[in-house]
Amino acid sequence: MYISKQLMEHAIQHPERIITSFQGHEMSYEEFYEKACNLAGYLKKEHFTNDDIIALYLPNSDSFLIAYYACQMAGLPVLPINTKLAPPEVEYILKHSEAKALIYDKRLEPGLQNIRLDTFRTVLEIGGENSLPAVLHDTKPNFEPPSLKGEDTAVIFYTSGTTGRPKGVMLSVSNVEAIAEIWAGSLEITPSDRMHIVTPLFHCAASHCFSIPTIQRGGTVIIEETFSPAETLNTMEKEKVTIFFGVPAIYSTLLNTPLMKEKDLSHLRLFAYGAAPMPYELVKQLKTRYSDVSLQNLYGQTENSPGATTLKDEYALEKIGSVGEPLPNTEIRVINPTGQDAAPGEVGEILVKGPQIMKGYLKNKQATEAALKDGWLYSGDLGRLDEDGLLYIVDRKKDMLIRGGENVYPVEVEEVLYQMEGILEAAVVGIPHDTYGEVPKAYVVLKGSTQLTEEEIILHCRKNLAKYKVPNSITFIDELPRNASGKVLKHTLREQTMV
Repeated sequence: MYISKQLMEHAIQHPERIITSFQGHEMSYEEFYEKACNLAGYLKKEHFTNDDIIALYLPNSDSFLIAYYACQMAGLPVLPINTKLAPPEVEYILKHSEAKALIYDKRLEPGLQNIRLDTFRTVLEIGGENSLPAVLHDTKPNFEPPSLKGEDTAVIFYTSGTTGRPKGVMLSVSNVEAIAEIWAGSLEITPSDRMHIVTPLFHCAASHCFSIPTIQRGGTVIIEETFSPAETLNTMEKEKVTIFFGVPAIYSTLLNTPLMKEKDLSHLRLFAYGAAPMPYELVKQLKTRYSDVSLQNLYGQTENSPGATTLKDEYALEKIGSVGEPLPNTEIRVINPTGQDAAPGEVGEILVKGPQIMKGYLKNKQATEAALKDGWLYSGDLGRLDEDGLLYIVDRKKDMLIRGGENVYPVEVEEVLYQMEGILEAAVVGIPHDTYGEVPKAYVVLKGSTQLTEEEIILHCRKNLAKYKVPNSITFIDELPRNASGKVLKHTLREQTMV
């Protein structure tokens, strides 16, 4: 059942059930659905066709989800835009996508400084209270929902652009339906679950792995505009959150916040994590401190909606570093450079197949043909399968470095760095070297008042790594550069090294 139809079913059968809680305001399924219908009807009256893209330039809010669902109900592709991008980057996405309408938050106007709003057929502004325009509350449209096809484009996410120009990933109506069902089942979401969202909804993980699957099952989505350790912990306790999702950096911050020990988090049943490898030490801390809360790792990419594998709680400490087994209806392969299936333990490129694989990249046939072959998505990630068929991410193909003919996977080095008690975060990149071609360099963020020297860190690495994997140098920084989805921008670190 398409997600807009499932929303309608819940609104009819359980109208008073709470769908969202945002800044202290709870909204019922009935009210949410009515607002989405109003906006969908408004868009239909504007005579958009099913190829006309509706851009959302909104922070986290209940209005974001209303607008997302309204576009689905109207049969129009929705384009969530990263609100942390610089104005030229926003300009590129809007121009490249040729979006015909823009729904934006007035507080974000500085990000639109390069954009002429009169070039859009429709522009809707959300005010400071982060509510939909008043005109839509009074609209009672009678419109016939479009006859959607599974292959119709439902949403376009522009990749975070860790290198080069971002690409517009087109996900179909069937892709969104499939991933919602996959994660709702894998996370065992029920109508009683209260899903806590602190990561950006404009990123596909917060929307497709957690928010929409929760709504598919008739649960409640607790939304925060942004992550703040104290506020997040207060919300987690007050709202009796049952499922929390964070990237490793968020968990690291929370575990180092004294307030976390004081909060009553007894309603929690699941800590979900993804977007970047979770260091073993963080997993162990979570399992030790919250023994009654399950852990689940999620691995996927925008190009697979996202969803490829998951590591359930029973393997959290047993299969260290693994991202788990294939999700339902999903196939995983690891291939070597000759295109053959790699042997267990052999590193190769990860391929994914399933109903959640993207249609392709918007207006980029060449990139689409390179990524999609015979129904398989060539992920660009390097990994290996163990004897039990569980997947391990070794690194991105582009992040691997070769030191004097030896492959060095930064994730391996980072895991060793995280073993040091005083290190809060670490990232390793390859830098040019006259003799070896490339050598590893580490960027390290220390905890609080911790004092560690470069010599101490390198000595620790020498005790735990092969010589060729030991960082050539250590640079201490206040924080690692990250994109909106929490991934470390390693190309930024490389560029800093070149300066």
